Parts: sequence; structure tokens; C-alpha cells
Amino acid sequence: MHRKNAQRGATPLEVTATPMHQQPLVWYVTAGALLMVAILTLRAPPDDGPTASDPLLPEPDNAAPIVASVAIIEEPADPQPEQPQWLDLTVGEGDNLSLLFAEAGFTDTDLYRVAKSNERQSLRRIYPGERIGFRTDDQGGLLAMRHVQSPLVTTLYERTPEGYQATVITREPDHFTREVSMTIDSSLFLAGIEAGLGNAMIMELAGIFGGVIDFALDPRTGDTIHVIYEELMLDGEHLDDGPILAASFTNKGETFEAYRYTDIEGDTSYYNESGVSMRKAFLRAPLDFTRVSSNFNPNRLHPIYKTQRPHRGTDYAAPRGTPVYAAGDGRVIEAGYTRPNGNYIFIQHTEQFETHYLHLHRKRVKKGARVKQGQVIGTVGSTGAATGPHLHYEFLVNGVHRNPRTVHKILPKARSLPQEEIPRYLAAIQQPTQRLASLRDARQLARAE
Repeated sequence: MHRKNAQRGATPLEVTATPMHQQPLVWYVTAGALLMVAILTLRAPPDDGPTASDPLLPEPDNAAPIVASVAIIEEPADPQPEQPQWLDLTVGEGDNLSLLFAEAGFTDTDLYRVAKSNERQSLRRIYPGERIGFRTDDQGGLLAMRHVQSPLVTTLYERTPEGYQATVITREPDHFTREVSMTIDSSLFLAGIEAGLGNAMIMELAGIFGGVIDFALDPRTGDTIHVIYEELMLDGEHLDDGPILAASFTNKGETFEAYRYTDIEGDTSYYNESGVSMRKAFLRAPLDFTRVSSNFNPNRLHPIYKTQRPHRGTDYAAPRGTPVYAAGDGRVIEAGYTRPNGNYIFIQHTEQFETHYLHLHRKRVKKGARVKQGQVIGTVGSTGAATGPHLHYEFLVNGVHRNPRTVHKILPKARSLPQEEIPRYLAAIQQPTQRLASLRDARQLARAE
């Protein structure tokens, strides 16, 4: 058959197919091998990549690009070694570093090595409430120690080849301006607590106005106070109260204003709206604001001796232990005990003025000591001829007893800012002045409604 077709002029390229079931076994083996080679050739990437002139890989003009999708399987990373954890111990009453090191599993030798570092000042004394932290290495040795003195200050001791290296780490809190208004119903202290102020800020407020208001007698129900102050925040939480920036106190219809100001010499103090210092030569009351049991009375009947004896001072009834302050700067000229006076302290303020503090429970200063206004010199008691805990306070001018409640009228005037600095001061307090006025207006509007 093949030969007959060839003789009739068929071209040599024309081949008549033979049915597959008639092909010999060797044909199947050869075809399978060729197919496998083709598959492997297509899967393996060429060394130099195909080119247009490659006769084995012709590329038509309109051939679509071949996009290969490759899945990359990453080997799982080796697990990171866990960082050593801190063991924090809180300092308690009576604790010392030796005890804390032993509790953490370390020796006095470890303590000595840490204390050899140059910055060991923080370890000279530790206080209850502070934290001492320890971090160990894989062998249980002391890798690092930290002394957390406060939320803002930590001293870190890290082990190095040369020994332990100390680093002081400090943090800066965020500052926010806050405003609060309050009305006195019973006392400044209770009004401040109800408004959310801390004890320290209430006492600071009393100290600012202590030269113009006697907080034991002057405040009346309905008096209003407005305060602008800083709040310190750390990590979004309340850390502490900052300084009072401005405040106003309306007492019996009269309004007193105070503004915090740093003068051109760098000294910070409080002044009224005209630049007159709020710090007077003497406090109007020499103790925490409490009730007054007896005023100045030259013809008072003595409660113990039952005789007509002049009462040359003011009695401030207060719980035993209430702090008593120095009314002004001066020197302690007497500090002792007598049967009538009990524990007493006399302070000389310049040549003209003298103050006396009687019936104290404890004396905190000795004769000859220099004291500052507002310094705690003792505590309220009932020693001597006293019917109950109270402070007897006297004020003398040139050796003559004067009524402590009214003597401020003849005292020297408070210091004022220099006239050339007043424009700078008024510019600095312009914004807080407006804010205080807005707070007062809002409170009056609320009352009217």
C-alpha cells in the first residue's frame, strides 16, 4: 500500500497513520520517554531565559505573556528566648536593702557589688512604699536591679563586664489646666473635698489667701471660691495636682484674687490683680482653719480661775495634734513650759512685733531657731491652765498686746512688684483674669436659675 501511493506521486512528507492498536510495543515506550522529557523541559527554567532567536522556543508576535504563580512557604522562625522577668518588692516599715536582697535570693556580696556603682545615691536610704526590683540571668545571677523611687524617677543598675552601671531614668508628666468652683456650706476644707481637691491643694489655697482671710473666722456660708490649677497626668492617669495658677475668693461680698507669677528675677509668688503680693508679713490665723472658741477680750472671766482676767489673745479650738504655724518670719526667743501657759513658744519678728503660742501639745522648735512663715512650730494641745485642746495666740506690737484679729490694719503693707514690671505682669495674667471672671459669671447665672 505504501509503495503504491509513493508511485502515484505522493510527497515524502506525507505519512499515512497506522492505527494505535497496530503499533509495536517499542513505539509506546519511545513515545512515553519523549513525553516525559518534554514535561521536564517545560518545568525547568532555562539558564539564560528564552530569547526571540531561540529556535526551540519560537515566540509569535501576538503571544500572551506567561504569568507564573509561585507559592513561598516560610519555615517557622525559631522561638525567641523569653526575657527575664522582674521581681519587684515593696519596701515596708523597717526594711533595709540587705533584707530585700535576701528575700529575692541574693547575698550581701551582690548588694556590695551593686552599691559600688558611681550613682549609688538612691540606695543610701530607702523609704516605705518604694519598690526594689531584681532581674536574674539564666544561671540565677543578678543581671539588673532597679530602685523605683517614684512614678517619675527610677535608678537602674545593670551588670557590665566592668561591674554594675547605674542609670537614672526620669519621666515627665503631662500638664493639663483644670478649673473648679465651690461654695462654702460649712468650711473651706469640706468644700474643697466635695469639689475633688486634695488636702495639699486645699492647704495651698489657704496659704495663698492666709494673709487676707482668717480661715477660722472669716469664711461664711455662701462664700464662693474659683480655682484654676494644673493637673499632672502620667500614662493617661492622674498623678498629682500641680500648682494653683489663679484663684478668687469671695468672702462676705468682697472678692480677693490671686495670680501665680514669676518675676524677671525668676522668683515665683502670688499677687493680686494690681501686682501686690498676697504674702503678708503675718498670717491672719496661725493654724489650720477651725472654729474659734474665744476672742480677744480684756475683761473676760477666766474659765478655770473664775476671776476677771484680761484675755489678751485669740483661742482657736482644734483637735489635739493640729499643726500650729509660725505667723511670720522670725526667731524663737522662748520655748518652754509653765503651769499657766503649758508648752509655749514666743517668736520675735523684727524689733516691733512678737507672737505667742500657748497650751501646745508638742513643740517642734527650740529657743534660738530661725523660722519661716507657715513653718510648723508645734501642735495644738491642752497643757497648762486649759479646759480643752486649743491654741492661745497673742500678738504684741512694741511690747503691747493687740487684738490678733484686727492688728493687720496697722501692719506694714505688702510688697508690690516694681512699677516698671507691672505691664509685663498684667499681660501675663490677662487670660487667667478672664477665665476667673467667666467662672464667677457662670456661678452667678447658675444661682439665678
